[in-house]
Amino acid sequence: MAELRGMARDSTLTFVPLNQNGRIVIPASYRKALGVKAGDKLVLEMEDDGLLITTMQRRLERAQRLVRKYVKPGVSLVDELIAERREAAKHE
Repeated sequence: MAELRGMARDSTLTFVPLNQNGRIVIPASYRKALGVKAGDKLVLEMEDDGLLITTMQRRLERAQRLVRKYVKPGVSLVDELIAERREAAKHE
């Protein structure tokens, strides 16, 4: 939950019971921080010592942040991809 904006990872511990069907209730403050509501699909990922719960949107945003580290300012990867595809199409 390190990516929850507005919530410090180490400052809040919340204990929730696991019911007989294996369900838990995610507290409202956590749902609000994630920007999720009833019916939304969540992504669960096993980690070494726990379970990460996030959304596809958060995963996409994280991937974009990681990629941006390696792209020079002002460079559009979309424009570069389109140019490459057009060049490849010329040689088909």
